[in-house]
Amino acid sequence: MIPLALEDLSLFGRDPWWLVVIKAVFCFAFLMVTVLFSIVWERKVVAWMQLRIGPNRHGPWGMLQSLADGIKLMLKEDVVVKRADKVVYILAPVVAAIPAFMAIAVIPFGPSGNEVSIFGHRTTMQLTDLPIAMLYILAVASVGIYGIVLAGWSSGSTYPLLGGLRSCAQMISYEIAMGAAFASVFLYSGSMSTSEIVAQQHDRWYIVLLPVSFLIYIITMVGETNRAPFDMPESEGDLVGGFNTEYSSIKFALFMLAEYVNMVTVSAVSVTLFLGGWRAPWPVSTFWEGANHGWWPMLWFVIKVQLLLFFFIWLRGTLPRVRYDQLMKLGWKVLIPVSVVWLMLVATVRTLRNQNYDFASIALYVGGGVLTLLLLSFVVDIFRDRGGKERAEREAAAEPAAFDPMAGGFPVPPLPGQTPPAVPRRRPRRERELIVSGGPDTASDGTDDGSRDGKEASHG
Repeated sequence: MIPLALEDLSLFGRDPWWLVVIKAVFCFAFLMVTVLFSIVWERKVVAWMQLRIGPNRHGPWGMLQSLADGIKLMLKEDVVVKRADKVVYILAPVVAAIPAFMAIAVIPFGPSGNEVSIFGHRTTMQLTDLPIAMLYILAVASVGIYGIVLAGWSSGSTYPLLGGLRSCAQMISYEIAMGAAFASVFLYSGSMSTSEIVAQQHDRWYIVLLPVSFLIYIITMVGETNRAPFDMPESEGDLVGGFNTEYSSIKFALFMLAEYVNMVTVSAVSVTLFLGGWRAPWPVSTFWEGANHGWWPMLWFVIKVQLLLFFFIWLRGTLPRVRYDQLMKLGWKVLIPVSVVWLMLVATVRTLRNQNYDFASIALYVGGGVLTLLLLSFVVDIFRDRGGKERAEREAAAEPAAFDPMAGGFPVPPLPGQTPPAVPRRRPRRERELIVSGGPDTASDGTDDGSRDGKEASHG
């Protein structure tokens, strides 16, 4: 049995109402400003990668380009398609956007103690915290997917419906692996509280202790936010625009806002779980004792979030969009098995540590188990390869079947080693002209002879 840490959440819930309002407004403003900056930064970085200029007109260095785009979208004509379910059609962007803002409420920007003073009142740098804060984040993230699904269904069009279904399948496929990555962190920290998880990383960040969980979460957070190369729900190559094809004006802007707010949220969650949260990086924290006190933790937190946002931009400018079958294969056949095996390994190590086994014994047990699994997989691969070779030899010795291009109901080209059937050649042009002009090839079944006899008899 792995003991859970006793979270001290008594500091939360004691702020006066005006301070709670200030914190809530700050969280909202932080997300909005980060989104506005991220859009411009993405366009600038992708332009730099592609040897272009990027936005350079609105504001200094084009920094107000995203604000101008937002104002333009608000002033555009709001079109509602005729076949849409209007109530759901209007509510879908709201359902997608609101949960994206809710997750930031439990993210710590600084230590959980009364570290800062706001208008003379000492408070924590976090809106609130819960004993099950990570489950709250998973819940609100799942609700946001309903906005995309409902938008695709309510539009009354084929392509938006396909985009919504793709989003639903993608969410189910990648949230399982994400949950397993979270469970590894819960086992090591003994808590689901975000402030307690950061507090447990005081000596070593979980990216060092749980590198596989970090990699799994990085991949799944790209899939959860529908970002390239996993942007299947809005694939403009085959779905025109996906679930938001029939949307315009402010409703379209809400979908874009939800996407970028989700990017900020999952980056903040990654920083909290694996990158030490608000703690200063290693070189700074060693020679500066005050790096983790006062308002400085917010600076380290923002820098880490921006680095992860740059990772999103880097992926978009580097990798092409994967096929949908590759997306599903990665989620079900790679990420989920790896995350489950890694979770079992982490649980084994934590159990041995709780039973006071020393490090050498734990390494021996875990290493022996890993070597046993590798040996079994090697033996299975040997027999599988042998059976495959024997089957291939039998197939090669057998008589090759004739190639039928219409076997599947539609014509297909031959594969290497297959020979298509001979196509009958057309008659030469001279013969076709003779047939058309009534030449000798037109006689068939004595019809022409009978006609000639009748004509000769009439002349006679």
